Amino acid sequence: MIDRDLFHKLSTRIDTYEKAMIEMQAAFTALPALSPDSGGQGEYEKAQYLLCQLREWGFPDITEINAPDARVPSGCRPNILAGLPGRNPEMTVWILTHLDIVPPGELSFWDSDPYRVSVKGRRVYGRGTEDNQQDMVSSLFAAKAFLDEGILPEASIGLAFVSDEETGSQFGLDFVLKNVRNPFRMTDLIIVPDAGNDEGTMIEIAEKSILWLKFKTTGKQCHGSKPHLGRNAFLAASHLIVELSKLYQLYSKSDLLYEPPVSTFEPTRKDANVPNINTIPGEDVFFMDCRVLPDYSLLDILLEIRRMADKIQDQFDVIIEITAVQENQAALPTSENAPVIRALQNAIKEVYSAEAFPGGIGGGTVAAHFRKQGYPVAVWSRLGQMAHQPNEFCSIDTMLGNAKIYAHLFLQKQNSN
Repeated sequence: MIDRDLFHKLSTRIDTYEKAMIEMQAAFTALPALSPDSGGQGEYEKAQYLLCQLREWGFPDITEINAPDARVPSGCRPNILAGLPGRNPEMTVWILTHLDIVPPGELSFWDSDPYRVSVKGRRVYGRGTEDNQQDMVSSLFAAKAFLDEGILPEASIGLAFVSDEETGSQFGLDFVLKNVRNPFRMTDLIIVPDAGNDEGTMIEIAEKSILWLKFKTTGKQCHGSKPHLGRNAFLAASHLIVELSKLYQLYSKSDLLYEPPVSTFEPTRKDANVPNINTIPGEDVFFMDCRVLPDYSLLDILLEIRRMADKIQDQFDVIIEITAVQENQAALPTSENAPVIRALQNAIKEVYSAEAFPGGIGGGTVAAHFRKQGYPVAVWSRLGQMAHQPNEFCSIDTMLGNAKIYAHLFLQKQNSN
């Protein structure tokens, strides 16, 4: 299936990149690519550094697809496509990673500056080092190994770097797929390295539907000692949260493809209401994160939630407004027998000596945008599960190992059938 001598050369070359990979991690981390939705200035500076590297290394095919966004200083959210031609021009093996990161959160939970990389043992610490820079760096150096060794890949190599993954992909992959320069073909193999397990044995082929909701309850503010003069918005919202817990019983189907195997309906963020103790709040806001098995219609669930809210409205004489912050009905799963799944299983067995299996997740990735348009995409990475956590890190050995997985994929003789 692959030329083992060539793969040995590529693997040996990748091992020599360890220091350079850590240096690239440090450069990326020092350029925090935060969405304006998260209080940041976007991904532009990080993308400019990446473009300089791609040009310096001699990538022959580089395309920029910038999504206009007046909220950031650059005026755009960058998306970059880089390619190397292969023996078979009718197929490209794509590795798609995202440029943006999430904020570090409470800084006191970090042992060091989240935007300054620190290396301890065989780990690289810093915000973004695993999500998604680990595989961004791995894919870059896997492709670089072909350039440095002068080896022609079997299929063409495609590296895609997109913005806005953490906050919806409107300015990222969704924009690219709607653009006239959309490079992706149904015959291509597309890998999104943004989910997986510690062993690298889970290939994600399905995602749950996502429904994020904002609940605003409006009552009447009054003095804490005279509740009869007001309508306690916080009290009504609390009863609504209890009522919403019944969703678990109403939508109780289980599917072992997913982890966890059931739909989840969890209250999450709670905004501040009144600043003092002795005032009954006239307004209260909370949010809910729902991850729903594809069997259920989000529209049906929204109608049921509205019915529950109406019941609480009547009981407490308040007004409850429900706003969908994110509503994404899951597409059909990727087939377990898709060529991209078989190719990944071959590479994982070769590099990590492990048997990989298909599975589903409750989280959302940009693969959902591919699946909605019928692309047979696979989500895979070997991960330490440190995404969004304080003291985020990536394993140096995993960064090297994943690069070899991608090199193996680029070297395989693929068949789109």
